[in-house]
Amino acid sequence: MSLAVLALILFVSIFLLVLYGYPVAFTLGGLSLIYAFCFLDVNVLTLLPNRVMGVMENSVLLAVPLFIFMGIMLEKSGLAERMLNSMAGLFGRVRGGMAVSVIVVGALLAASTGIVGATVITMGLISLPPMLRQGYPAPLATGVIAASGTLGQIIPPSVVLVLLGSVLQVSVGSLFRAALYPSLLLVAAYILYILLLGVFRPKRFPAREEGPPWDRHFWIGVVQSLFLPLLLIVAVLGSILIGLASPTEAAGVGAAGAMLLTWTQGRLDRETTATVCRDTTHLTSMVFMILLGATTFSLVFRELGGDRFLVGLIERSDLPEYQFLALVMIVVFVAGFFIDFIEIVFIIVPVVTPVFIAYGTDLIWLGILLGINLQTSFLSPPFGFALFYLKGVAPPEVTTGHLYRGIIPFLVIQVLLLAIVVFFPEWLGVRS
Repeated sequence: MSLAVLALILFVSIFLLVLYGYPVAFTLGGLSLIYAFCFLDVNVLTLLPNRVMGVMENSVLLAVPLFIFMGIMLEKSGLAERMLNSMAGLFGRVRGGMAVSVIVVGALLAASTGIVGATVITMGLISLPPMLRQGYPAPLATGVIAASGTLGQIIPPSVVLVLLGSVLQVSVGSLFRAALYPSLLLVAAYILYILLLGVFRPKRFPAREEGPPWDRHFWIGVVQSLFLPLLLIVAVLGSILIGLASPTEAAGVGAAGAMLLTWTQGRLDRETTATVCRDTTHLTSMVFMILLGATTFSLVFRELGGDRFLVGLIERSDLPEYQFLALVMIVVFVAGFFIDFIEIVFIIVPVVTPVFIAYGTDLIWLGILLGINLQTSFLSPPFGFALFYLKGVAPPEVTTGHLYRGIIPFLVIQVLLLAIVVFFPEWLGVRS
C-alpha cells in the first residue's frame, strides 16, 4: 500500500472518529502521530516544533481571542435589547416591521461580535417571545431569528474568516473587504423577502401597530441605542478596511470598546468580567488545541504525499475547476451538519487547498464561498447548529417542525447568494 493511500485513510479515519464523538484536537494530533510513528521516518517529527512555534507566533491569530472576548462582552452588555426596541419602534408602521427589526439588529450584532451561537441565543431570548405575542407564526419568527443570528459567519469581523485566512494563508483584511458586499446583499435580500411577504401574504403578519410617536425623544432614543454599537463597528471594521490597523490591532480596539460599552450600560462588574474572561479562555483554548492538532495532521498528511496524490488524481481525472469546486462545496455543506465550522476549517480546507492552488483559484474568492457555505449548513435541517441553539431557548410551544419549515425560504436566499458569488464575483468585488 502506497503512502499516499495511507494519507487518505488517515483523513477518512479522523473524519469518522470526529463524527463518532471523539475530541477533535486529540484525534487530529494523536492519530496523525500514530501514523507518523508507524509509516514515516521518525525524524520527520523534528519539523513539528517549528510548525507549532509558527502557529504560536502568528500575530493574525491573536485576533481570535480578542474577537471572542469582544463578542461575549457585548452579549452581556444588554445593548441588543435596546437596539431591538429602537428598531421595533422605527419599523413598527411597516407590516412585518418586527421581523425587519430582528434582521437589522442581527446584522449589527454580527458586525459587532462575530460569535454565531451567542447571537442566535441572545436574539432568541429577547425577540422570539414578543414576536409570538404580537401574532407572528412560529415558523416565520424562528426562521427570521435563526437566519439573522447566523450572519456572524460571513459579516466581518467574522472569526470564521480569520481562521480561513490563516489556513488559506491569505490576508484576513482582504477577506473582510471581499465579504462586505455579499454580506450586505444577504441582509438586503432577507429584508426584501419580509417586505414582499408583507405585501403578498399579509395574513402571515400581525396588523400594523402605530408604535411610539416619531418625536424628538424617540429619535434621541434611537440615536443613543445605535450610536455606540455603530461607533464600535466603524472603529473595528473601518480601521481594517482603510488599512489603518491590522485585524489583530482592530480586534484589540474592539475588545476595549466592548468593555467601554458594557460599562456605559452599568453592567461591567467583577462578576461579568470574570465570566467573560473564563468563557473566552475556554473557547480560545479549544480553538488553539484544534489548531495545533491540525498542524500535526497537515505535516503528516503532506509527508505521506496526500496533497500530491490529490493534485495528481484531479489532474488525471481532467476534472474542471468548477466541478471540483462543486464537489468540495457539497462535502463542506454536508460536513456542516455534523461537525463545527472550526473542525471543517482545520480538517477539510487544508486538504483541498493545494488542489485549488494547482488550478490557480483565487483563494480570497474561495474563502468567501466557504464562509457562505458554512453559514448555509449552519442553518440547514435536520442538523443545523443554529436550529439547535434556538430550540434550546424557545418556548415549549415552538416545535422542531416550526424551525424546519421557517428556515427553508432563508436557505433558498443563501443558495442564490452562493450562486451569485460563484458565477458573478466581479459584481460584488469578490474576485477581480
